[in-house]
Amino acid sequence: MNLLENLRASLEPIILSFGVNVWDIVLEKEGKNKFLRIYIFRSSGASITLDDCEMVSKAVSKRLDDIDIIKSRYYLEVSSVGVGRKLTKEKHFLNSIGSKVYIKFKRHFTEFKNLKGVLKEYALNKIKIENKGEIFEFLLENCSYVKLDDEM
Repeated sequence: MNLLENLRASLEPIILSFGVNVWDIVLEKEGKNKFLRIYIFRSSGASITLDDCEMVSKAVSKRLDDIDIIKSRYYLEVSSVGVGRKLTKEKHFLNSIGSKVYIKFKRHFTEFKNLKGVLKEYALNKIKIENKGEIFEFLLENCSYVKLDDEM
């Protein structure tokens, strides 16, 4: 298992005990600093509160101190995934079929810079989007990102 898989395996049971789910765990470098970001949500669709984030952060921080698997200095951030959450994993795409999405394409891939539509299908890193009755199919490698669209 890689570092993020180990982190998820160690932290997810603690996070679930607060009645929230893990959307994603990322370790990102910004300038000289590293950030361990944990994005949480409720499968019921109920809002994540600041108190939820604080409770999860305290419990996760204690567990991270105990297991000590991140050897460099980092900042821990726990937050709601938000309405316009990015779809980054296969399960995100599969759970979002039928949802409205926004795709930003990599430069020079298509005549579109971006596209909004309904996610119709996901398989083998390929997505099908319906926009105004027309079906478009793209490989994920040609997309900068895909996220749920709260403005559509």
